[in-house]
Amino acid sequence: MKITSYYPVIMTHDVYATADFYTAHFGFEEKFRADWYIHLQSTADDSVNLAVLNGSHETIPKVGRGRVSGLLLNFEVEDPDEMYAKAKAAGLPILIPLRDEAFGQRHFITSDPNGVLIDVIKPIPPSKEFAELYAEGSLPK
Repeated sequence: MKITSYYPVIMTHDVYATADFYTAHFGFEEKFRADWYIHLQSTADDSVNLAVLNGSHETIPKVGRGRVSGLLLNFEVEDPDEMYAKAKAAGLPILIPLRDEAFGQRHFITSDPNGVLIDVIKPIPPSKEFAELYAEGSLPK
């Protein structure tokens, strides 16, 4: 398996205030902003990313919703279909089955033995509605 990207996602009830904190104090800038999700990237190193997500959003499995202290790890991979097959074969819990999202992801969600949610993702072109939310030059291909 070749992991192509890794970044933490902070689940919170106050997406804007949390994102504002990291932009104000740690040198991040917004690359995508929706009312339920903001993706931040370091202004000093574009390989350093952080995301902020409303913990009650529908893309979070019910078991993990609303937990402000919850953790969702995103692993961007080249082939989520292959990873999905491997996860199922290994008997990992499948909390959200493999699917394409209009906001620009093909992904599935599983969890580790501690209940930490793991979102296995490949960026895909978003719908027109979501494409308009991306900052210039940040649109997934």
